This record gives sequence, C-alpha cells and structure tokens, in this order.
Amino acid sequence: SFYPVCRKCYPEKAATCSFFSRFHQPVGWVPPACTWLPIHPSPGSGLLFVLVLRQSMLLNVSSAVLLRRRSIFHFCQFSRQLLLPSCQQHQVFAQLYKQKHHCLRAAYRSFSFLKTVTSRTPSTGTRHRKKGTPQPSDHQCKMEHNVEEVLAPLRQAVKEQGDIVRKLKENKAPEVDIGKAVAELKARKKILEAKELALQPKDEVVDRAKMEDTLKRRFFYDQAFAIYGGVSGLYDFGPVGCALKNNIVQIWRQHFIQEEQILEIDCTMLTPEPVLKTSGHVDKFADYMVKDLKNGECFRADHLLKAHLQKLMSDKKCPAEKKAEMENVITQMDNYGQQELADLFVNYNVKSPVTGNDLSPPISFNLMFQTSIGPGGNTPGYLRPETAQGIFLNFKRLLEFNQGKLPFAAAQIGNSFRNEISPRSGLIRVREFTMAEIEHFVDPSDKQHSKFKNVADLQILLYSSKAQTSGQSAEKMRLGDAVDQGIINNSVLGYFIGRIYLFLVKVGVSPDKLRFRQHMENEMAHYACDCWDAESKTSYGWIEIVGCADRSCYDLSCHARATKVPLVAEKPLKEPKTVNVVQFEANKGAIGKAYKKEAKLVLDYLGICDECYITKMEKFLTQNGEFTIETEGKTFTLTQDMVSVKRFQKTLHVEEIIPNVIEPSFGIGRIMYTVFEHTFRIREGDEQRTYFSFPATVAPFKCSVLPLSQNQEFMPFVQQLSEALTRNGVSHKVDDSSGSIGRRYARTDEIGVAFGITIDFDTVNKTPHTATLRDRDSMRQIRAEISELPAIVRDLANGFLSWRDVEAKYPLFEGQETGKKDTNEE
Repeated sequence: SFYPVCRKCYPEKAATCSFFSRFHQPVGWVPPACTWLPIHPSPGSGLLFVLVLRQSMLLNVSSAVLLRRRSIFHFCQFSRQLLLPSCQQHQVFAQLYKQKHHCLRAAYRSFSFLKTVTSRTPSTGTRHRKKGTPQPSDHQCKMEHNVEEVLAPLRQAVKEQGDIVRKLKENKAPEVDIGKAVAELKARKKILEAKELALQPKDEVVDRAKMEDTLKRRFFYDQAFAIYGGVSGLYDFGPVGCALKNNIVQIWRQHFIQEEQILEIDCTMLTPEPVLKTSGHVDKFADYMVKDLKNGECFRADHLLKAHLQKLMSDKKCPAEKKAEMENVITQMDNYGQQELADLFVNYNVKSPVTGNDLSPPISFNLMFQTSIGPGGNTPGYLRPETAQGIFLNFKRLLEFNQGKLPFAAAQIGNSFRNEISPRSGLIRVREFTMAEIEHFVDPSDKQHSKFKNVADLQILLYSSKAQTSGQSAEKMRLGDAVDQGIINNSVLGYFIGRIYLFLVKVGVSPDKLRFRQHMENEMAHYACDCWDAESKTSYGWIEIVGCADRSCYDLSCHARATKVPLVAEKPLKEPKTVNVVQFEANKGAIGKAYKKEAKLVLDYLGICDECYITKMEKFLTQNGEFTIETEGKTFTLTQDMVSVKRFQKTLHVEEIIPNVIEPSFGIGRIMYTVFEHTFRIREGDEQRTYFSFPATVAPFKCSVLPLSQNQEFMPFVQQLSEALTRNGVSHKVDDSSGSIGRRYARTDEIGVAFGITIDFDTVNKTPHTATLRDRDSMRQIRAEISELPAIVRDLANGFLSWRDVEAKYPLFEGQETGKKDTNEE
C-alpha cells in the first residue's frame, strides 16, 4: 500500500551531516517538497522499517531487524522499487549506519542514493518539483534552441556551398572546378557534423575507457599475438566475444538467408590477380603512405598529418590565425591528392612521431595482401578485400540453380583482409574482419519488391543527399514515403534498408543512435544508381556499419568482358519485339595485320562488349580517333580503320538482360563494437559494477546457474538444470565458486548473461522443487518450478516471451522462507 505523507526538508542538517557529506551531496541541495512514501516490509531481506515523519527531526526508523548478509542483494533489489527521493534514503540509512549494521553499510555502498529520484502520485502521475523549477520540456526546448543558434551559420555555409556545386554541374563547368567546389562542400559538412557531435548531451557519451577495460578484462577480445608484443589491427576473440559474434551471425542468417530464401555460398579467400584487376581493386584500392627514411617504419599519410597538426594546435603559443588555417587543412584531409599531401608535409615540417627522422614523400600503397599461388610463384594473387567478387563469378551457376529466374539473391559470410597502414579505433579499422554480403540480382526494368509493404511503415532516420548539401539535419521519415518521393531510388533498395534497420535493432543497436546516410553524387561510383550507409553514433562519432548500394550491372559486365563468358539472364517476352542493337564491327584484316597472333584476343573481346561500353568507347573513337582495351593482361590500341560501331534492328522472342545488383554489405566487427557501446551500462551507486545489456537473443550466454553457496545439497539440482538447459538448446554458464551470490551475479552481468537461475534452501526443502529466475537489467526475480525454468529461459532467449510476460505469470521472489538450519532439522 502507498500512503501520502507530506514532509519538510532539512538542507542545513544535510550540509552538516558527516555521513551525508562523505557521499558528496551538494550543500544546500533541496529535494522535492512532497512525495508519496511506500510503507510496507522489505520482503526477502528480513528488514522491516516504517518511515515516520516528525516535525523537528530526521525521519526515524521505528523498528529494524538485522539484515542477514546473504540477503543484502535482495534488499538492494527491493530498494530500487521504493519511491523515496535520495534525501530520504540518506536519512533512513544514516540512522541504521549509526547503529553499526555492517551489512547495511555494504548494501548502502552497492546502491545509489545520490541520484535524485522523483516520485509519481497514484492519482495524476505528475512529477513533484521544487517551486520555480523549469519543466523538462521547457528546458529541453531552450537547450535545443541554443544548439540551433550555434549550428545555424554552419548550416547556412553548407547550403551556400551546395548551391555553388549544383550551379557548376548545371553549367557543365570543368571537372577541376567542380572537384574543388565539392571538396569545400565536404569540408564544411564535416565541420557541421563535428559541431553537432560536440554539442550532444554529455550523458549520451559512453565511458569508453571503462568499457574497453571490461572488454579486455573479461576477454571479449584482445590484441592478437599479445605475448609477442602484439600486431596492430589483428584481434583474437575470447569465449564471450566468440559466442556473441556467432549469435549475431546466426541471427543474420535467420533474418536474411532463411526469411528471404537467399542462396548462401562459401568461396575461397585466395583470389587470382586477374579477378581483382578486372574489379578495379588492383589499380584503385589504395591509400597514401609515408616512410621513416632511416628505419623504414610506415605511417598513413593523412592520419599522421592530422595528428601532427592537432599537436601544433594544442600549443598555447600557436596564433589563432595559424590554428584556423590548420583546422581548415584537417577538415579537407580526405580531399587531398598525392602532391597536395607532399606539399603539406613540407610546409608543416612533419617528422616521424617515433624517432623524429625525416619522412619520404607520400606514395600510393595498395591495401590488399599480396601472395603467390603455387610453389613456382607464377600465379600472383591476393587475400580477398571483400566477399562480393566470389558471388559475381558464380552468377551463372546460381542462376541455373534458381531455374533461370529473376529476381534472386546470393549471400556469403566470411573473412576479408585489408592491409591498413595505420589500424586504429579497436574493431572499427582492422586488417582482418568478418563480412556478410548479399547480392540481390534484379531485372533493371522492374525494380519493385513484392514484400516492400512489410517495411513501408517503418519510421527511419534518413540523411538524404539533399539534406547534406543544404546543411539540414537527418529527418525521421516513413520508409514508404521516402520511396514514393524518390529520396530512395527504388522499392528494392528501400526494402533492404528496412530489413537492415530491423536487423540492427534486433541485435542491440539503439534506434536513437542509428541513421541511414545517402551518398552524395561525388561519393558514388560512376556506375552506382543510389547508395545508403547505415551509420551508428558512437564515441568515435558516426561510423558506417552497413552499406547498401544499387550497383547497376557494373560487376557482371566487367567480368563478362574480361572472361568472354556472357553473364546474362534470359527474359521471355510476352510478344516478340524489335530492338535496336549496337555492336562493334571489326576490320579483321587491319587488326590481324597489327596484332598478328594476338588478333583473336581482340576479336573475342569486341564480340562480348555490351551497349553501354560500346557507346562509351565510340565517344573516344570519335574524339581521339582511337581507344584502348585490356584483356588477359595485355593492352591493345584500336583505331578508326580497325573498328567501327554498327547499329541495326533485330526481332527478339527472348530478351537477354544483364541484371542489376542491390548489395547490402555488413561489417560484423563494426556492428559488434556498436552493440558494445549502445548496451554498456554502469549500475547506479556503484561505479565499479559495469554490465552489458545485450538483447537476450544475442547474449553470449542466455542463462547462468548459481547455487546460493557451495553446500553439496545444491549440486544435484545444479546438474539437473544444466542438463535440461542443454536439451533445450540454451547456452548457459554454471558458477559454483565460493564468492557471495551478489558478487557472482555481478560477474555474470558483466559479460551480459541475460538471466540467472539461483538454487537456494527453499529449492532443497520444499516440494515441488522451485528456484528463482533473475532478469539482468531490472534485477527482479520470480520463483518457478525447476521443471519449467529451462523452457521459460528458452522462450525468453528466442524472443517468444518477454520478462513482463514472465512476471505476470509467476510470483515475484520475496526471499527464502527456509534456511540451512531448517534443512539440518529435517
């Protein structure tokens, strides 16, 4: 029952109370003037106290029973349910503290009484506040208004530059001018985003140092080869991290492969050089690097320059003008070419941060790991930088497996490798990482998804290209409206954006810290129709965790030209139709005379070129009188007397089409890191008690089994439960160590175990045998029969039940009714 009690506060007594001040309560702090107090026993703790208000003294404890040490946790759990403001909690425990109840002092330390807790009245549910305190909504509005005032000029700067870029493109200005304008636009956009992140509320920022300490201490993951000094960018996952990663991958398989009936394949990681030459990775997959001229140590050029400039800016003697100049350089870092970086290294006298030695000029460094296939070393190859190429190369076999029908999708999960020059940010930028990629092949003339209606009503935070170039913020929109308005190019792309959103939320990414950002035109590859990145907000800022792109027919076309194998699908026509055909007409005599034995390579290549490529080469032929082709590692120049373009009409009954590809690409490591940050928690009142609030479906262990003590009478029940959980497919962890039950709860919470079953004396002494089931996040417990618990945990872990459902069906745990003495007497 709850009784209304009006009380007066005594801030002057609080300020002079040594017990109060040792917990750093601010002097003069005045709690709410009136509250509703719960007046009833604390079940399970053995403590009965009644709060009595007296006009001229602190709240008094009329009756107190010594709290048994083993029940401290239950008392703390119950205390969280009290609607006491922190001032009253201090008063009550100050009285008990003076009575030297050591167990209560331990309970005090494990629970937060410093947090201001406001209570709700049963009648209205309104929060009580000191008179004159502004309403949260007013305060929030004021804060938002102040933030917008700061951001307004930055938004305007982005908008103005976006308008300049659009005008240059409309007027078909030289590429050099457009490039400079785009670089300035990206720089201004970066400044705006950095300011937005800097102005976010501090309570939204995770304590990264504390979180990473927990991750390493409990061996979620750690640097590989640590006893040899470690290798940056390579990590080993421990038992907990491995279980979490496997659960995320398993949910991905269920969410996409099973529900969408996607064809899964597993391709080799070793890739011959011609494959990656065709895809463009050999020529374009590179970053700029500088090298210590004496010891040969390498650094990524842009990262080193940025760190050097930040160090110079931190000097108090650095003039304001110089700081502004260096800030501008940092914001435009991504836009600098090789020569511009070289000039900046000279201008700012950048040296090796380790030795102080001179550095080489920036050089291009390919990020793929190169190797040789076979003992002779005659077949150069690479460790794959992505998993997608294996799917494209097997397109023909996959199409046959799908009875030649479009649309269909293929997927692959596996490790990829990128030889990062300067790996950093933990799991975010590494050299070996797990990817999960889908290639959805679709008729380019029919980009409609039959299941789009299932996700059309999702409200998702979208950061469109237009909003970015106009200096606007991301906007929450209905997905169906975004497709209808043309913000998202087509419903197939929209459908996968919706499915990606649902997956990320399911595995623990916070919806409030998740957005989909559209690539601006200058960011997209020339062949892409539309690209969106799922970005999560972390302590490192917004990071990309999933990419979703409409890649048109680029990859299949490139591999078809290189291999002379037509990677096409046949589309039956309802009625015959006449089409315009564009193809190369080769002058065999001229080509044979010029290239002799190699002429066949040229003729075969020209015979499989698609209309898009032919039209592009025709422009070169018209403007320059020649163009070059590359096949089987050899380059050939073709002139107007060797080749021409022929156009004619043909009647078709079956149409050959090169499918377009929608590609969602998932970085599993980045998703894991996001889940770590978004689920990391610290228990109120105890800064040392950290835990991960993983969703039950991805938790590394679904349940812990904890005997109350090492009493041997508990062991048969522990074994019985462990075997039953195994039969139900529930991963679990038995902790029968000698620590207190509270300490063992904290240990399992720290690795994100979702639920805990405790065997106590009531389990042994009563029939039917029961045990308690504890929820990690709320720390509330219910009591149920041992035979029922494995199925309950299984359904909770699979998402078929919620904790609220369980509490509605089973009685809340109120404490043991029997003890060891009762067992002995029996």
